[in-house]
Amino acid sequence: MGFTEEHDHWLSNHLKRRKGERLDALKRGHSYGNRLFVEYVWWPLVGYFQGLHPEYEVKDWRGRSYFIDLLWKVGSSRIAFEIMDYGSHGTDRSKYRMDLNRGLFLQSQDYMVLYISLDEMKDNPPFVLSTMRNVLAPYLSAGTANKRKDKSYSRIERDLMRLAIRNHRVLRPGDAARELELHNTTVIKYSRMLVDKGKFRPVARGVSPRVTYYEYIGTIQSPDLV
Repeated sequence: MGFTEEHDHWLSNHLKRRKGERLDALKRGHSYGNRLFVEYVWWPLVGYFQGLHPEYEVKDWRGRSYFIDLLWKVGSSRIAFEIMDYGSHGTDRSKYRMDLNRGLFLQSQDYMVLYISLDEMKDNPPFVLSTMRNVLAPYLSAGTANKRKDKSYSRIERDLMRLAIRNHRVLRPGDAARELELHNTTVIKYSRMLVDKGKFRPVARGVSPRVTYYEYIGTIQSPDLV
């Protein structure tokens, strides 16, 4: 099936499973901007709707319901897409502030939050598409990964591999420990495990055998990342 048929089937399934406020939020929220994103960015990039949730309900720091425009559950990762238009976000300072606070809160809860300009998506969709392709590259093989029965990489190992990719394939244990809020010895332990699994290469400088950093030598679209 093409985009229209797949989109309508996907949306219909979500509508059938919802009631009350969650149903109303989906009817109101999945409108022009969200539809534009899934048609001109999501569909060409991913090609399926598995794991993508429109108007996904979460609780904010006050315990109040908040609906993310689109949430992609891929492996152990949760990626939130927020479509931002100036009319609803830029002219109301209190709403703009609340949106940013919610984004910070979601990131503190281990969500990846991606903000997409509606105007940019209308005027320059190739830019948004190419940028999303780069950002989501480690997750695009998730369909294959989700079908595998064995999970040979722990969450910490996947976090270390993704962090190395974001830093041009280089992982320095001290920096990684601070960013991931882990003990330095924990980072070194799991980095050595990734060396044994063929994902990392230890790099030493000078005549000292002491490892300075680890280099990620896997593919950035490996299903082991999700």
